[in-house]
Amino acid sequence: MGQAFEYAQRVIDRVTMALNVVGTLLILALMLLINGDVLGRGLFDAPISGVPELVSMSIVAIVFLQVGQAFRMGRFTRTDALISGLSRSAPRVRAFLEMIYCSAGLGIVLVLLQASYPLFQKSWDRGTYVGTVGDFIAPIWPVKLTILVGCSILVLQLFMAVIRALMLVWSGSPAQTVDGVSPHDAL
Repeated sequence: MGQAFEYAQRVIDRVTMALNVVGTLLILALMLLINGDVLGRGLFDAPISGVPELVSMSIVAIVFLQVGQAFRMGRFTRTDALISGLSRSAPRVRAFLEMIYCSAGLGIVLVLLQASYPLFQKSWDRGTYVGTVGDFIAPIWPVKLTILVGCSILVLQLFMAVIRALMLVWSGSPAQTVDGVSPHDAL
């Protein structure tokens, strides 16, 4: 199970990193778009149509593109006072608490994923869009799809974290690092 687990973790981590890069590129594109809109509005009295709509949709997309990497790198909001103290003195207890934390997160994200799919399907089937006809319109299904993809990769990251924590609870030995990131620290 060790090699297959490590291989699966590497694949999931690479997909997670690729989504993070896409999210970062989207941030760069938004910066250029907003600056272009400000310059167009100020210098030429000609704003770029649809900027508010694109910004609002892009913020949601960025969050879901980068959520898996945020989890992977241990950047989710949580209190580490108890967990950090248990790292050396009781690693199995820490792993058990991590398993509970990740399992709860897994359950919540699965509910979010299940609730988001019908919204994606509806926006795809109906061709739902934002904006004003004649000025600017954009379909919303790409953002809904991004939510599904982001939730899916987070589910995979959480599932792997649960497995890692279970392995540590069972064996008492810490998991190895993957791509320079310690899975124990990434929890």
